[in-house]
Amino acid sequence: MSEDFNMSMRKFLKQVGVTSQQAIEDAMRSAGAEATDGKEFTAKMVLTIDGLDMEHVVTGQIKGRG
Repeated sequence: MSEDFNMSMRKFLKQVGVTSQQAIEDAMRSAGAEATDGKEFTAKMVLTIDGLDMEHVVTGQIKGRG
């Protein structure tokens, strides 16, 4: 793969990681400690790419604080 492809993909994945973490932290804060402490939440990320007919789904668990 080309260097331009690799750089654009890394930039996109970094943006996804950083903004997703911020969104999760904001949601946990908004829900409050009582709603999140010690609980486990199922998370799902769906990646689609227009023009490639591609859908990739990743699921996992996120533990609340406490």
